[in-house]
Amino acid sequence: MLDIQIESATQADCEIITHFNLELARETESKNLDKELVRTGVVESLSDSRGCQYFVARYQGSVIGQIMFTREWSDWRNGEFWWFQSVFVDPAYRRQGVFQQLSDHVEALARSNPDVVGLRLYVEKENDRAQSTYRQLGFGFPGYQVMEKMLDR
Repeated sequence: MLDIQIESATQADCEIITHFNLELARETESKNLDKELVRTGVVESLSDSRGCQYFVARYQGSVIGQIMFTREWSDWRNGEFWWFQSVFVDPAYRRQGVFQQLSDHVEALARSNPDVVGLRLYVEKENDRAQSTYRQLGFGFPGYQVMEKMLDR
């Protein structure tokens, strides 16, 4: 496992997070997103005005991975789920424990917060490698499928 540092992301990390998010969309969904729109979303996220938080993995001073979580309130469980989102590891550093360290960091924060009852994430149906990684970290399928309705803007 690489000797990395997990840190809260700051505005100084905006460009690399934007780049990673654009790559993530291309890799997982074959989508080319609007860079300025993504950058604006990252700036909003990093300002902590949206109830989410980014963490970055640094190795030898460079950001090599990221994770963000958002909060979902569950009235059924009287607690929060933290959703992993925008998970990305630079391809040169994959399969070396970077995601595991990012995930472990967020899980430790969640366990220290009595309001958090669980962790969730999205995974593409065809992304067998990611599903295998997530299973190794204790994630399983809860029996739900996600549906969405995009609003025309």
